[in-house]
Amino acid sequence: AGDPALRARIEGLLGALDRAGGLLSDPALTRGAPTPDSGRSPTAQPGDHIGDYKLLQQIGEGGCGVVYMAEQEQPVKRRVALKILKLGMDTKQVVARFEAERQALALMDHPNIAKVLDAGATDTGRPYFVMELVRGIKITNFCDENKLATEDRLKLFIQVCQAIQHAHQKGVIHRDIK
Repeated sequence: AGDPALRARIEGLLGALDRAGGLLSDPALTRGAPTPDSGRSPTAQPGDHIGDYKLLQQIGEGGCGVVYMAEQEQPVKRRVALKILKLGMDTKQVVARFEAERQALALMDHPNIAKVLDAGATDTGRPYFVMELVRGIKITNFCDENKLATEDRLKLFIQVCQAIQHAHQKGVIHRDIK
């Protein structure tokens, strides 16, 4: 508001993003050398139990972990997200990074950051942590499907920035924001 030059610059950047299409989501850009898990079965399968949690379906996968929708069976029954270290990624360095991630997430207290509910290790010693399950779609899809105006998109972006600022204030710099 009140800065036409800045507005023009932002609108130009947004236009460039629209013209770029799916450039940044092209799988060819993210393809690389096979991971240590290539061709191997996942860490766990739907139906398996990890502690008090029954795995329902895989919902995500990152560099060192696999995320499942799971059902906590006791002491309360609820759906959660359970992230477990990938099979074959249990080097000391990766385990330390995974444990640092779960500790950092446990320190977060912000309405736009999923909360850590539990943590532990499987019978074979593979670490995991359990977070609240956040259902939804990609923020860009939400904006497109609801035909949000630029101002409304920026309001959402501000909420994302506030969550990231909270993480930064806790000393966390995240490389994989979702």
